[in-house]
Amino acid sequence: MKKIRVQFLLFVYDKTQKLYRKYFKKKKRQWQFTEKQLLEFQEDSLGRKLGEFYKKHGFSMIPKMENHDVHHLITGCGTHFEDEIAMQFLLLGNGKLNAHLLAAIVLGTLILPEYLKIYVKAYKKGKSMRPFYHWDFEALLWQNFDHLKDFIQQKNPTVLY
Repeated sequence: MKKIRVQFLLFVYDKTQKLYRKYFKKKKRQWQFTEKQLLEFQEDSLGRKLGEFYKKHGFSMIPKMENHDVHHLITGCGTHFEDEIAMQFLLLGNGKLNAHLLAAIVLGTLILPEYLKIYVKAYKKGKSMRPFYHWDFEALLWQNFDHLKDFIQQKNPTVLY
């Protein structure tokens, strides 16, 4: 039964993804790099990690949706459908709010309610992180991935005087 529910969600996602990019991402431009070029970045950089992510999962970059894939890396959220919904909860907790995100959360919760505890945990994780949902990660591809991830995950750093 879960397989049918996930297939339904994939169908809905496939039909709405282009509309989302057209209406919610109209001012955004696609990145100027390919998956192959990302693999040429320095080994410990965000760009290289992203290239490896695409290669490992057999994914291609979707124009104007590249930040979404970085969110997977930064947050540690997986790529199964319930993980995608959990990431939307995490982004809501991080401060992102739009109709597409809310629709994904509502539909995902209704169709896959057995993951509600994971969704709530993801929301709390997003609240505990520095707001990053609005960052332009293309400009940060050269940065050290671990340092960037640590910075985002540390909302209130300890300052020693």
